[in-house]
Amino acid sequence: MTHKISVLHQDKKFDFSLRPKKLTEFCGQKQLKERLDLFLRAAVQRNEVPGHCLFYGPPGLGKTSLAHIMANTIGKGLVIASGPQLLKPSDLIGLLTGLQEGDIFFIDEIHRMGKAAEEYLYPAMEDFKVDITLDSGPGARSVRLDLAPFTLVGATTRAGMLSEPLRTRFAFTGRVDYYTDEDLVSILSRSSQLLSIEANQETLLEIARRARGTPRLANNLLRWVRDFAQMREGNCINSAVAEKALAMLLIDNLGLNEIDIKLLSVMIDFYQGGPVGMKTLAMAVGEDVRTLEDMYEPFLILKGLVQRTARGRVATPLAYEHLNRNPKDRWGEE
Repeated sequence: MTHKISVLHQDKKFDFSLRPKKLTEFCGQKQLKERLDLFLRAAVQRNEVPGHCLFYGPPGLGKTSLAHIMANTIGKGLVIASGPQLLKPSDLIGLLTGLQEGDIFFIDEIHRMGKAAEEYLYPAMEDFKVDITLDSGPGARSVRLDLAPFTLVGATTRAGMLSEPLRTRFAFTGRVDYYTDEDLVSILSRSSQLLSIEANQETLLEIARRARGTPRLANNLLRWVRDFAQMREGNCINSAVAEKALAMLLIDNLGLNEIDIKLLSVMIDFYQGGPVGMKTLAMAVGEDVRTLEDMYEPFLILKGLVQRTARGRVATPLAYEHLNRNPKDRWGEE
């Protein structure tokens, strides 16, 4: 079945418009949602500011959306900051003193905060107080200021890089996991309605299968399919059109992109399947180590295509099969 796409509604605020406003609109992550809902409602019932929260997991899975939902749920403001921009106490003072009672203070990539800024947060998190130094030199003096009670929400893709003193100050910690194809179809169904895109379940599933379990990527692919259909298919969309659109992005039916294929090919064709060090792989594909570890490796491991060992990364038999390579030499098959 073929559907027409409406292009009357512009989506300049694409990401914001698709962001769920409440937990009931947030698809997937059932256990995390149940815990967070209880945590928030209990605080509201006691007329208290919720405790500090930490969300961790791969990028694009909804950690920022959860901070927005928290602010909407308790009816307070949301202040957003980025960890790499918070290097010293002076980077935090203005943000902290500007918070209103009950505000959500969201720090993305919190693991990348500077050590001095992190330590400055400790009394703010525990006692809602900060020390400000007035003047300089021999006449310098410190003044302690009271802050409005607030909830700090941290998001990180690398929870292991957080110091123990910071990590243990969070009352609520939740891991955000990759989504199932079924959950992604639900997300895409909601997004297509908001963007006035008519697409059946078969088409949405075609997109979901290639979205690497990531809602952000799924929504971006949905918009790409919409654009492709508008320019190449007379504003008509179906599963065949979606498949052609995604093939143009070099995304295969497992969700692997050009970099994924390069990584597996390097391991198999040049290193007999591994083990191969991540630095070697990074040089071979022209990416930095951190990008590979954060954006590519988790999905390859999730799909059973790569194993991490003490000596390096190893391509699995599934990787050989997916790339149509003969695993006989590597795995000793007859």
